[in-house]
Formats: sequence, C-alpha cells, structure tokens
Amino acid sequence: MPRGQEPLLAQQRPDSQASNDDALAEEDALLTGQRTGKSRNTTDHVQSRWREIGLFVWALLATVVVVILAVLYQHKQAAHLPSDDNGNAIPTGKRNLIFMVSDGMGPTSLKLTRDYHQYTSQLPYSDTLILDSHLIGQSRTRSSSSLITDSAAGATAFSCGEKSYNGAISVLPDHSPCGSVMEAAKRMGYTTGLVVTTRITDATPAVFASHVRRREMEDEIALQMVGETHPLGRMVDLMFGGGRCHFLPNGSEDGCRNDDVDVVGLAEKGGWNYIDKRQDFNDLGTKVNLPLLGLFADTDIPYEIDRRFQDETYPSLEEMARKALDALSAATEDKDQGTFSVPKRTPTCHRMRRCALVHRSLTWRLHAIDIYMLNRPSIEHVTDLNLQASSS
Repeated sequence: MPRGQEPLLAQQRPDSQASNDDALAEEDALLTGQRTGKSRNTTDHVQSRWREIGLFVWALLATVVVVILAVLYQHKQAAHLPSDDNGNAIPTGKRNLIFMVSDGMGPTSLKLTRDYHQYTSQLPYSDTLILDSHLIGQSRTRSSSSLITDSAAGATAFSCGEKSYNGAISVLPDHSPCGSVMEAAKRMGYTTGLVVTTRITDATPAVFASHVRRREMEDEIALQMVGETHPLGRMVDLMFGGGRCHFLPNGSEDGCRNDDVDVVGLAEKGGWNYIDKRQDFNDLGTKVNLPLLGLFADTDIPYEIDRRFQDETYPSLEEMARKALDALSAATEDKDQGTFSVPKRTPTCHRMRRCALVHRSLTWRLHAIDIYMLNRPSIEHVTDLNLQASSS
C-alpha cells in the first residue's frame, strides 16, 4: 500500500517510556531469575486498602461508643430530676410561688373595674388591666352540695384540689381532712405566709392551714393556724390580717372567743412574734424574726374605700403583701427552697357595694404585687395565680 494511504487506525503509536521500562524489567527478570517490582506494588496497594478499611472501622466504632455514652449520660441526668406521675420532668431550682385569691371576683367585676379606671383616668377604651394579660382560663365553681359555692368550698377546691360542701374548711364531704397545697409546700421546706384583709380565721385563709367541719368554727381555726392543735404542727411562718378577737380569751377587752383560751399567749410561748398595731408594722425591717403574727383589727380590716381614710390605723393589702414577701424572701435567702405565699383580697360580694368592689379590684390593678416580685433580681422563678371564683 503506498505510503500515506494507510488507514488512520492502523498506524502504530510509539511506545511510551513506561512501556519500554516494563519490557526491560521483564527481560532482566527472565535472565536473572528475580521478580519484577510489580508484585511489590500490588502488595503495597493491598496494604493501603486494608489500612483505609481499618481506619473506617475504627472511626465507626468510636462514633457508636460516643453515641452510647451520650445516651447513658442523658438517662443518668434525667434519673436525678424529679418528675410527676406522668414521668414529665419537674423544673428544678429555687422557686417562689404567689397564690393570689380574689374572693368573689368574676368577669363582671373586672369589666366594671376596667370601665371605671378608663373613665376616671381619661384612658382610651383599649386600655386594659394588668390582670387581663395574665388571664389563662376560668373554672366551674359549684360545690358538692350546691350549684352556688361559698368561699369555704371554693377555697377548699383551690387548696386541696377536691370539691366539698359549702362551709367545709379543707375537709371532704365525709368530713375527712384533705391535705392543702400550703401544708405540702411547708413539708417540702418552703417558707409560707398568709396575707388577708379579712379575719385571718375567715374561710379562704383558713383552708390553707386548718381542717374543721364548719367555717363558723373560727376559735378552733385560730388554734390550728398557730400550730397548737394542728395535726402536723405549725404550717404557716407569717400571718398578716384581721380577726384579733378570735385569738383573745372571752372576757378580755377585745376577745370574742367562746372560751377563755389565750391563743396569742399560746402562740408566743410556741415561738411566735406578735404585733397588733400599725406602728409595730411600720417598725418592721426587711429581716424579721419568723414566725410572725400580725393582727391589725378585731374583725375585718375595713374595705379599701374606707381604709384609705384610716391609714394611720390599718395597713393596706399592698403594704402587708410587700412586707410579707420581703420578709419571706429574706428568710429564704440562704435556703434551697423558696417561699409560698397567699395574698387574699377582701370579698367583693358582701352587701354588693359596687364602689368598694371597684377600689378592691384596683388594688390588684394598680399595685401589681406579682409584677413587683417578678422584677426582683433575687427571685429566680415566680408563679402568679389570680383565681377568680364566684362566692355567696
């Protein structure tokens, strides 16, 4: 075939240098009887692959071990956290709880208070109360004996989580006592307090620290609240309010008991500090000696609409609540457990005094004791409960 007409694919490509070197190496091996370097290269390649496989397996095993250790650590940590009956973890750390009770207050009370405040302060209709932003829900308030509850049965439901008959003070319909949330807090190490503008032996405060069949048994309630006849001992560390006459013997100047028992004297013998005058209250510092009993009226402290004109005689709910919260907080400063306190406002329903109702509702609206505590840097956690319930 003439030169230059050969098929393109038939042309022979020149050998590469590598090919020549391989050919020479094979010839030398045949002449000398020694192996070529190919086997060595193959061995190195196999060893390299095994190293890669080994590193991969090691990394995989290490990852599995780390994951297992992390899971075991989490389970160990969770095992040390307290949990409820459903297995949900309960938050830890120091907590201070404020259980705010507005006896007899409902949606209509707040509506009237809101309208009054908007009108007298020249505020727009869109202005709301502080409590409006904290409203979570409502509850059915009937008792076990009536469609209309009284404050004793209503407060027993708050305190014990059980419905009972009208007039019951932390006892069930079969008259057996039910444990209160304050008693539970006290037994867990919390420092407890009650602050009211009624008699301290009135139904609502009484359900947290006493157990009697009828709310009228205020003489016995007084004894239990100072721990004299309570089956668990003293459950309250601080009490502010009225109702002094149920702590003084019959026949004394201010006493209204049906017996000659001096509950104040028994309380002082049991370690209570006692004050009964406005000036004594004013002289209290932040760090007071607990337990402390302050009774500033023979019966109920006057309604706020009247009390403000007798300020030199009776402290207000705001003053008492702030003083109590400061004292309880100071007392638990070096403790692991916090405080449990119940500020309770005078009933809004008695005699249907609408002006008094508005002023009492405004004590929650303007003073905002819960916001005051939330702004304190020493408080890690505060739970505020404003419970609205109808009462007769």
